[in-house]
Amino acid sequence: MAERIKTPYKGVFYREELRIGSEVKTEKVYYIRYRQGGRDSKQVEEPVGRESTGMTAARANAVRSDRARGKEQTNKGKREAFEAVKKAEEERPTIARLFDLYDAAVSRKSLHKERLVYLKHIAPIFADKIPDELVTLDIDRLRLSKLKTLRPQTVRQIIGMLSRAINYGVKKGYCPQPNPSRLHFEYPNVHNIKTENLSHDEMTRFIQALDAEPDQNAAGIIRLALTTGMRKGAILALRWDDVDFERGFITLQGRSAKNKKTERIPLSSATRAVLESVERTDSPFVFPGPGGEERKSFVLMPRRVRDRAGLPKDFRPLHGLRHTFASWLASSGAVDLYTLQKLLTHSSPQMTQRYAHLADEALQRAAAVAGDIFQGVSGTGPEAVKVLPFKKAQG
Repeated sequence: MAERIKTPYKGVFYREELRIGSEVKTEKVYYIRYRQGGRDSKQVEEPVGRESTGMTAARANAVRSDRARGKEQTNKGKREAFEAVKKAEEERPTIARLFDLYDAAVSRKSLHKERLVYLKHIAPIFADKIPDELVTLDIDRLRLSKLKTLRPQTVRQIIGMLSRAINYGVKKGYCPQPNPSRLHFEYPNVHNIKTENLSHDEMTRFIQALDAEPDQNAAGIIRLALTTGMRKGAILALRWDDVDFERGFITLQGRSAKNKKTERIPLSSATRAVLESVERTDSPFVFPGPGGEERKSFVLMPRRVRDRAGLPKDFRPLHGLRHTFASWLASSGAVDLYTLQKLLTHSSPQMTQRYAHLADEALQRAAAVAGDIFQGVSGTGPEAVKVLPFKKAQG
């Protein structure tokens, strides 16, 4: 280190050091020494400026005086204050930060898609805001502006995404609970809940198209959706260890479930036949992807089968088969909605209510059969049904 050179001022000195950006030219770099907090405090030595930036011995002395009296922070104090401000800014619970934290903690197959939705619809408006800065009017403006160009269901997803990120921040202690009197999330009404259901003729064509597929192992994915009503993600994540052929159950692991709960569904004879027809490999997965790993995508074959069967373009092959499974069971009259809820692994009965009208139709058919029976007993129509006498008990 260069030699310390005194100045006329006590506690002020300089060193001849290379100019910044030069390998030969030197300049004076001024340093100060002082105690901040009295004679018993620790002595501080630090640079205060370069000659090229206008620093002189007199200015350095003035800085030393201010810092010794506590009127100005030390370099260390300034650095610590700067780091504290920087850390506080980095930890500020902005919507952008909360969404990143939520993304990192919650595993979802739709993560990439949700990220694009966030970047397009939420980030441009709310990224730098914290939850306490939002009011109900902000949510209303978002809802009304998006409804001009997007479907109500899509707008519900956008608002729900914003709400989930904030709720996650509250749950994990990243931000306080917003005042409900200032911030309320109102969602658009959705009347376009779609329940896809194949007719028997459409199902016949679909199965014929499926039988024509060269890869019948992969075709088993579609057949399993039809015989169990399982979600695509659950089927692709299914392992042989999850199939209990002896007791007759399939375990749907929470890691791949929509509600993150582990459930069990019965193994029907049709489902057993599908699984027994699948060729086993060294992979633990029933329908493995490349390298025996979990298959991440299954799109082309279902679409090809759909098109070959002449089904509508908006029919979603795997999800549509789940709806068909539920619709046929509900309309059979042999399965009540509670049982259907358990088979579909719905987390609430409200999700199964879309099939209630089909169950009602089954009940109406049953009632009609009962009416026909009693009409036959009376011989003159339901308004004149005979009351059959009870046999007296022997006493």
